[in-house]
Amino acid sequence: MARVAIVTGGTRGIGEAISLALQEQGVLVAANYGGNDAKARAFSERTGIKSYKWDVSDYDACQKGVELVEAELGPVDIVVNNAGITRDGTILKMSYQDWKDVIDTNLGGCFNMAKATFPGMRARQWGRIVNIGSINGQAGQYGQVNYAAAKSGIHGFTKALAQEGAKAGVTVNAIAPGYIDTEMVAAVPQDVLAKIVAKVPVGRLGMAQEIARGVAFLCAEDAGFVTGSTLSINGGQHMY
Repeated sequence: MARVAIVTGGTRGIGEAISLALQEQGVLVAANYGGNDAKARAFSERTGIKSYKWDVSDYDACQKGVELVEAELGPVDIVVNNAGITRDGTILKMSYQDWKDVIDTNLGGCFNMAKATFPGMRARQWGRIVNIGSINGQAGQYGQVNYAAAKSGIHGFTKALAQEGAKAGVTVNAIAPGYIDTEMVAAVPQDVLAKIVAKVPVGRLGMAQEIARGVAFLCAEDAGFVTGSTLSINGGQHMY
């Protein structure tokens, strides 16, 4: 019987690539999305992957969303917490709502999805959780105290939850992407983007498929000895 996965933010960008990579492994994928109905519908028509709409920052919505996926596809074995937003600005200009929205979505979403799926994984003695962090959660970034804090929190969340799942066959890992060629990065002014690329040792932006391959590895049947780890995929931009 095929494993069932939920990929949050799974219909666009890195999330879409992850959904497709898992599908190629024979996983039955549910792609969560938050708002763009037209793009989600087009994604499902193109890929055959069913999309489900709910806000990952909403605890009750996550509970209900997981219940719906399990009713339609089966018990959830894999969760990829990819959904994320930005509300950039220096702290002098950042509103409390900008702070709260990013923390609630990027970090709170990981908690909400784990609460909805982790107990079942433990009971069945198998599970994979992969949380998408960021190079900016590792190194910090000017004008992103909210985003950097949330992504840094994801790395700590990963290490702690991994200890709770280890003996029950549930692995919890993170991936920290660098700058990837997505819509979010494409919105950066070209002069700024050129300066970013100049700092990447391999001399280019990453591709969403390169992140997806890392996720596919961590979710594989034979990846059970890898847990509590953060895999940095950043072209050598940040090494530690």
